Amino acid sequence: MELGIGIGWRPEIADEVEALPGIDWVEAVAENLCAGHLPASLERLRERGVTVVPHGVSLGLGGADRPDPGRLADLAARAVLLDAPLVTEHIAFVRAGGARTGSPVLEAGHLLPVPRTWAALDVLCENVRIAQDALPVPLALENIAALISWPGEELTEGQFLAELVERTGVRLLIDVANLHTNHVNRGEDPATALDELPVEAIAYVHVAGGVEKDGVWHDTHAHPVTAPVLDVLAELRSRVAPPGVLLERDDAFPPAAELAGELEAIRAALEAGGRAVPGGARLSPGGGTGAAAPVPEAVRDGVAVAQTALLSALVAGTPAPEGFDPRRLGVQSRALAAKRADVVAKVAPELPEILGRGYRAAFLAYAGTRPMTAGYRRDALDFAEQLLIAGRPEDDAARRRLTYWWRDRAAPRPPGRAARLARAARSVLVGR
Repeated sequence: MELGIGIGWRPEIADEVEALPGIDWVEAVAENLCAGHLPASLERLRERGVTVVPHGVSLGLGGADRPDPGRLADLAARAVLLDAPLVTEHIAFVRAGGARTGSPVLEAGHLLPVPRTWAALDVLCENVRIAQDALPVPLALENIAALISWPGEELTEGQFLAELVERTGVRLLIDVANLHTNHVNRGEDPATALDELPVEAIAYVHVAGGVEKDGVWHDTHAHPVTAPVLDVLAELRSRVAPPGVLLERDDAFPPAAELAGELEAIRAALEAGGRAVPGGARLSPGGGTGAAAPVPEAVRDGVAVAQTALLSALVAGTPAPEGFDPRRLGVQSRALAAKRADVVAKVAPELPEILGRGYRAAFLAYAGTRPMTAGYRRDALDFAEQLLIAGRPEDDAARRRLTYWWRDRAAPRPPGRAARLARAARSVLVGR
């Protein structure tokens, strides 16, 4: 299916997206859509014939466990609601721990890289097949950006993606900004990755902005698209004409004119790349190899232990697993905590309003000792509860407002000594 040029739909820029010229389709984060109805802006876009693709962020198909049936059902429902031609997710894990490791479940709150090993690939492929069977439309998977590298990897990114497509027939969502990120952070050549991956399986392409700090590229989706990212897009276009290309922006939204300018830059990069090889391939469904032997539970258990050790180091302060760069783990850990602070501020905007300038420092101090275990809304409640147990904020009026906010959402009265003891016990268990 030809999608054309699109942009990521976000509530903050809904009006701007509707007014932008030359938009053929949009992508919406699946978890942000209610099952019963769509935002009015998306309804209007659909009435104009604009295709809407749901983009999932929480399946964690690269994790050790099989996909959660409830999450799969939710993603399938969004596809039906939108009458979407396909759905997309990520090649990543987002949680770890649980029964396989005898430890608490930890949530990353972000996408973390899967080790490019044969064992991790076996697990991913089986998880993808389970997802494909549960979804009413084709699935495409996105390569992610990474700040860290797994030790002992056995495949390059291109080889890993090629094997995934060969085994499952899944389509690919190639993010050229993520290829650039991995070039800066892990020394991986985007051209080599493009040479190795099956470009005929590309469903569409993401383009996004980022920023480099101290030699590390942060895939922020909150900065303008840079020239090196557009160069990777042109490099991809010289190999294939992708059915769709989409601009992503998730924060620090610029005026509509700047968004339009970035879309024009994307069109220009596609034109420049297209001059290298006229025409180009078109998307054809992948074949796959049919049924495969189930992955032994021992293989899943091994992946679970490795992923739990990494995630625990990132969010619970445990020692860095052997072979990882402790400095890079520190960068990734701080990035995860900062993302938690940003998302909690969005899902519970009353908290930064009540705490003022002290919100971010207070939340980062909380995040340093309290891993997320049950999503961002629970995280917001736990953060407020910890502040109240500690007698904060010091301002009486602010503390009363925080108490009322917490009480309305969690319990009839503020947490007392029993809650403090329970929380302390749980923190000890999580830290083991």
